[in-house]
Amino acid sequence: MEKERRTSKQYGSLERTHVDAEKSAEDVISMADSTITVEDIEGELCKIERIRDILVRRESELRYMMDDIQLCKEITRLKTELQKLVSIPDKDKSKEDREKEEELLKQINKLVETRDFLVDDVEFERLREREEDREMAAFLQSKFPKSLAAKDVEENAATLFRCEEPEMFCGR
Repeated sequence: MEKERRTSKQYGSLERTHVDAEKSAEDVISMADSTITVEDIEGELCKIERIRDILVRRESELRYMMDDIQLCKEITRLKTELQKLVSIPDKDKSKEDREKEEELLKQINKLVETRDFLVDDVEFERLREREEDREMAAFLQSKFPKSLAAKDVEENAATLFRCEEPEMFCGR
């Protein structure tokens, strides 16, 4: 038994374990370049996150555009169908033709209202994003006053990935 107690002291017991704090810190090798600072890494992460946000916004804008295109196509199709009915003289129209005209007008009106809401949503999103951009710029400037690179990345990414005015082109 005495022998067992001795071996526990020799192999990993707290009394025998000694850590030299300075030496262990020197032994840890970071995978980061030795010239890069924590602030540089944080700044780069902020830039990447900002670019990701810009891409998500662009995806949202493209989805709005696709919705707008689909609505415009449907409105155009209904208008064409309505035009055919309107071109029939009133005296030659059947009751079904008149009912179809009314139905087409209701459908067109509903689609135009839907598109109006879509355009309003796009404008609301644009205003919200501008406010977010101002807040982010102020945050980045306060966190990284020396580095204007974050602002440059934001401006360049916005130029590359964002249309100033998305095409909402359907006529009414």
